[in-house]
Amino acid sequence: MVQGFFAWLCRENLLPANPAADLELPRKQPRGLPRGLSLAEVEKILAVPDVSDPLGVRDRAILETLYGTGLRRLELVNLDVSDVDGARGLVLVRRGKGGKDRLAPLGAQALRWVERYLEVCRPLLEVSATESALFLSGYGGRLNPNYLGNWVRKTILRAQLGKTGSCHLFRHACATHLLDNGADLRMIQELLGHARLDTTQIYTAVSITQLRETHAHCHPRGKILSDNEKSVPDAAFPKQI
Repeated sequence: MVQGFFAWLCRENLLPANPAADLELPRKQPRGLPRGLSLAEVEKILAVPDVSDPLGVRDRAILETLYGTGLRRLELVNLDVSDVDGARGLVLVRRGKGGKDRLAPLGAQALRWVERYLEVCRPLLEVSATESALFLSGYGGRLNPNYLGNWVRKTILRAQLGKTGSCHLFRHACATHLLDNGADLRMIQELLGHARLDTTQIYTAVSITQLRETHAHCHPRGKILSDNEKSVPDAAFPKQI
């Protein structure tokens, strides 16, 4: 409200500059932690498309890209063929959230499926040589974000995990699995295209695996007991009154 009011005063030439332009207001906290996927659950979802069919190859490439890069839905549908740098295993994310460009690593598996899609499937879907989109619909055009979200949601249901979600579920999985395996939080911030580190820090709460392992390794009473130490005499516990 305050920022909007001062912005209006500037537009009306009632103020020479907006004094609230750099004002950081308290951010609304998320209602809950993102719903997570284990690696085994991700593998089950990735296995849903029938890769013996060209469209199945496209679908597998889309899922691998979502998981490998942590891209948002709109960022993925905006990818062009020229945005894929196969030699370096990167994709250029153009006009991400906030209008910023960034580079994101694909990962070996996602790159393998994208290259297979480009070789086997995309030529069959291509209707116009001028269409630059990386992932094409069955009509030969750029995918619609809403269609992509609905399709990913149905694919997750087909995996029969007892969980619901869409493209963002892969984004969460990408971040938490990187964190579980020791990735620096600032590197994850760069990958996901977060403007603020505190947005990325929600994944430190999601990623309990690393915290548990650190606790077991470092806390004096957290170390794993040997078989002899597991036998605790009853005398060690106070008797109930």
